[in-house]
Amino acid sequence: MQTRTLGSRGLEVSAIGFGCMGISQSYGAPLPKAEGIALIRAAVDRGVTFFDTAEMYGPFANEEVIGEALEPVRDQVVIATKFGFDIDFATRENRGISSRPERIRQAVEGSLKRLRIDTIDLLYQHRVDPDVPIEDVAGTVKDLIHEGKVKHFGMSEPGVATLRRAHAVQPVTTLQNEYSLWTRGPENNGILAACDELGIGLVPYSPLGKGFLTGAMNKDTRLGEGDFRNLLPRFSPDAMERNQALVDLLRRVGDAKGATPAQIALAWLLAQRPYIVPIPGTTKLHRLEENIGAADVELTDADLREIEAVAARIPIEGERYAAAQLAMVGREAAPASAGRNQVPPT
Repeated sequence: MQTRTLGSRGLEVSAIGFGCMGISQSYGAPLPKAEGIALIRAAVDRGVTFFDTAEMYGPFANEEVIGEALEPVRDQVVIATKFGFDIDFATRENRGISSRPERIRQAVEGSLKRLRIDTIDLLYQHRVDPDVPIEDVAGTVKDLIHEGKVKHFGMSEPGVATLRRAHAVQPVTTLQNEYSLWTRGPENNGILAACDELGIGLVPYSPLGKGFLTGAMNKDTRLGEGDFRNLLPRFSPDAMERNQALVDLLRRVGDAKGATPAQIALAWLLAQRPYIVPIPGTTKLHRLEENIGAADVELTDADLREIEAVAARIPIEGERYAAAQLAMVGREAAPASAGRNQVPPT
């Protein structure tokens, strides 16, 4: 597996990472724990060194699976997790957004235990808390870095102004934003430009459009009970029918190269910037191997021009999230606390 460096702060990972959320939630019934562990270890055996989780996945269950799976190879992998929600440790109830400094510290202590590690390699703020100054958030993570509990700071789906404020307190190593051929917001909302300028890596989540860009779905697909895509406008039958042209493009390019639509979608992302590392998720070994194979697909300048020209003529139908979820992306944080740019150690 090829490796890449996420931004300018020296965090080196496999060119294709593994988004682990789906092992525990969102796409129907979770995998049995033993199967999840086996799949993660299979990824390690095939050269994947970058694994993404979060305390809210489950909640907590995903970190527990990741921790047990990676404990024997801890020194070979990079583990990323996230804080940013107020989760009751007893009931596992998610009570909403919270990045209060005391909640960040609680989240980190819980993640360290569940992941069976002494230091979190990459700690993301999962979503911006509009009620907490980002200087307080970044300052808390800065303290945790000084204490040896965290190595790198990341953010997911921040507004650009909030990103810049956070970076001024504690440099942000990488962003995790949705980015793919059918979700191209980072190109237009200032995120990619900020990454270029500030030396920040980009980790696209849902790089395969939550499965749609694999070519395995169409307007007749019926998703199972508990699959969160049932709630997403882009997965209505009408939207999938109209968006099928994008999959047809990927399949056509892939057929010429002996690659699948999913591999072309991932290879396209890799070609956008040298600091981009997508994290496709799966619960199936053959899909894992397919995703990993994308790192070996070479798209020429002519291929990229063709993809760009055709994709530009395909209007994407449907929002990527329902309204409540959309409201949590691209937000700006509260104004800075008077007279301070970080919280004191606690």
